[in-house]
Amino acid sequence: MTSQNGKDKMGNIIGDLRILSDKCNRDVDSKYPFNYEYYLKELNRIIVELGQIQPEAVEDIGLIEDAKDRSLVSGSMTGEQDAKLREISAVTDKLVSRLSQGIEEDVQPTLILENLFNRFHQVARQLRSRYNERPTLDVSDEYDVQDLLHSLLKLYFDDIRPEEWTPSYAGSSSRMDFLLKDEQLVVEVKKTRDTLRDKLIGEQVIVDITKYKEHPDCKTLVCFIYDAEGLIANPTGLENDLNQLSTDKLRVRAYVFPK
Repeated sequence: MTSQNGKDKMGNIIGDLRILSDKCNRDVDSKYPFNYEYYLKELNRIIVELGQIQPEAVEDIGLIEDAKDRSLVSGSMTGEQDAKLREISAVTDKLVSRLSQGIEEDVQPTLILENLFNRFHQVARQLRSRYNERPTLDVSDEYDVQDLLHSLLKLYFDDIRPEEWTPSYAGSSSRMDFLLKDEQLVVEVKKTRDTLRDKLIGEQVIVDITKYKEHPDCKTLVCFIYDAEGLIANPTGLENDLNQLSTDKLRVRAYVFPK
C-alpha cells in the first residue's frame, strides 16, 4: 500500500507533469523554441524524482539528452530542436497517462489541489515582482487568496462554482468558497492572522463539516489554510487533527502551506 507521504509526492509530480505537458504541447504546435531548455531540465528533474519513489514507472524511460545544435535561425527551431521538443512532449504525456492510471479517481483531484497549494506561496511572492513596478495582486487577506486560487484552479478544473449556497445550517444558509461539481468536492479557504490560528480554524472546520455533509454535491471537503506568516505552531498536527474529522458522509482533507 502506498503511504500518504508517497501519495503526496506522487500528486506533486503528476501536477508538475500536467503543467509541463500543457505548456510543451502548446510550444510544439506553435514551433516556439525559447522554452526548450526549461522543458528539458524540468522533465529530467521529474524523471530523477520519480525514479527514487517509483522506479518501475521510469524503468523504460531515460534522461533526455540535450540537442547538439542549439542555434536559432530567424527565431525558429532547428530540425534537431524540433525533434527534441517533440520527444519531451511525448515522454511527458506518456508519464501523465501512466501515473494517472495508477491513482484512484477519487484521490486525483485532492492530489492536484495539494500541488497547487504547495506552490501557492511561490506564486503569490512572484506576483509582487513585476516589471517597472506595475500594479499586481498583493495577497493580504482571505479574499485575495480566493481570487488567486480561483485562477489557478482553472488550470485543471472546468466546472468551478464560486460562492455556492450551502444547505441551511442553524436556521440560515451560507456560502462555500468553491464547489468543483464534477469532482463532488468543496474547497474552503482560510488565511491565518493574529485572531485566526489553530484553535479557531479547527472550530470553523467543524462547522463546515456539519454544513457540507448534507450537501448533495459534496463528498470531499478540502480546506486550504494559507499560513504566510507562519502563525500555525504545528502545521502537520493541525492537518492530522482536521483529517480525523472525516465521516462516512464526508471525507476531510486539510492542507497548511507554506510549512
